[in-house]
Amino acid sequence: MTTADLIGYASAFLTTLAFVPQALHSWETRDLSGVSLPMYSLFSLGVLGWLVYGLLISSWPIIAANSITLILACTVLHLKLKHKS
Repeated sequence: MTTADLIGYASAFLTTLAFVPQALHSWETRDLSGVSLPMYSLFSLGVLGWLVYGLLISSWPIIAANSITLILACTVLHLKLKHKS
């Protein structure tokens, strides 16, 4: 594993971890009044793009981080649409 890979994995871990509190809070409270539907929609599409890019270049830090982040972001997006708050 290279230094670049280590930096990639560490950065991927931190940026992915940043979405866990929002996803958990949204799941537990079903209060999504402070969540922007356009922002999460665009963000989810962007994360999907990064995931595809990671797959195309076979970059495991990008693939891992964006797979998990896409699941978390889409969970929040789904809850926002379901609960219309």
